[in-house]
Amino acid sequence: MYIATLVTNPASPALDQATVEALRNAWGGGDAVWLNPGIAAEFALPVIPDNRWQVWQDLQARAIDMVLQPAENRRKRMLLADMDSTMVGQECIDELADEAGVGAHVAGITARAMNGELDFEAALRARVALLRGLPESAIARVLAERISFTPGGRDLIATMKANGAHAVLVSGGFTAFTAHVAQALGFDEHRANLLEISDGQLTGTVAEPILGRAAKVAALEEITARLGITPQDVLAVGDGANDLGMLGRAGAGVALHAKPVVAAQCDLRVNHGDLTALLYLQGYAIDDFVNM
Repeated sequence: MYIATLVTNPASPALDQATVEALRNAWGGGDAVWLNPGIAAEFALPVIPDNRWQVWQDLQARAIDMVLQPAENRRKRMLLADMDSTMVGQECIDELADEAGVGAHVAGITARAMNGELDFEAALRARVALLRGLPESAIARVLAERISFTPGGRDLIATMKANGAHAVLVSGGFTAFTAHVAQALGFDEHRANLLEISDGQLTGTVAEPILGRAAKVAALEEITARLGITPQDVLAVGDGANDLGMLGRAGAGVALHAKPVVAAQCDLRVNHGDLTALLYLQGYAIDDFVNM
């Protein structure tokens, strides 16, 4: 048995009963269940329809996301989340680079790295080198003035944790940022790279080994083993090429507002909804949400 979930942006609801019922009828699905009126609904299916992606494309044009997945083990016991452009709306290194006067140049490298056009580790070293001499105080300034949390993040983490899940923030960025974001959003733990600092200034280097694509997969495997669960019990979410390993290894790997090259390799795609979409995909209704 499978579940079809339709989700839209809570800030601009675009899901109506006629759309849900028409699709349910066309596919011979079970009764529609509204998880949040106007925002999220689901119904059961015996098989994955052949025209799945054509329907997905049609719904995208109407700002509606559709996810089809097995009904079994939908509610996950661990959340493994990327940080930049996932749990926060920015790329932290780009914001630091802007403080250093090299924002546009670094942003260009970041975009290519996230699209999988550049080796992640080499691209990170090159970008960090351009930050040499930046005062350490710039980190706190960026956190206070430039970084915003993606809508729905606190609800996602609080609700999953209230239902027994473990929340991990894993980033190819820096611990100076993940520590703040993890504490603010309620993550249980975080992993990221260490920016090296000397005499109150960034040295232009990052501690080795660099946490990249392989390290995110290693985090998934190490933490699930420690918790006594399996990768199938994990919901992973990310947007960049360095997230593809963990997205493919997790039981549910969600490409959230992802780069096209990343979304193309993931069956679970959220392009319009916010982070609460990850709760709807697990079958949580709005009344189940734990608000923070």
